[in-house]
Amino acid sequence: MSQGKRGPLADTPVPKVDPHVPEDVVDEVLAALSGHVEAVFRPWIADRFEVAWLDVNDHRLGMTRFEEGPGELIRRRKLRLDPGPVTIGLHPALLEDEALYRHTFAHELFHAAGLMLHSPLHDRLTNEVAPSPSMKDSPLLQRMRTAVLGDLRQQTWTCKTCGFEWKRTTVRKPTRCIKCARPF
Repeated sequence: MSQGKRGPLADTPVPKVDPHVPEDVVDEVLAALSGHVEAVFRPWIADRFEVAWLDVNDHRLGMTRFEEGPGELIRRRKLRLDPGPVTIGLHPALLEDEALYRHTFAHELFHAAGLMLHSPLHDRLTNEVAPSPSMKDSPLLQRMRTAVLGDLRQQTWTCKTCGFEWKRTTVRKPTRCIKCARPF
């Protein structure tokens, strides 16, 4: 039984080229991690990762998978040992947006180096090495936002104070009415 296209990026064509490692990002990530004890796999990670494409139906832009399994990974983290093979998966749609490709790759490489959690440190280092493009500068982020908004039940916002109604253009609920500026 074949699976149909699903997800906001499912219409992305399967690339004929292998994913690439963005120039200098590996060195910048390793330099940014210098002195951070949380990055237990830093000494080995430059030689242990490979990059692969995710399925076009995948909803994630990137993922990091340690091939040794969770139990062995915990042991290796605790003892500060070589992590073994690591796969960084990137969504093929990232080929449309080089800045987002660099950001996603750096984000996943920080995970592979040992910063497993999405912490303020992880976010700060990722944005220092490869800043995320803004929504207005990224056609891929705009396409994803449009797909998400199209699937939501509530397509408009209505102010309870003045009754003004406007089309929903953001995923988050507004804090104020755009006409009367009263709290929403």
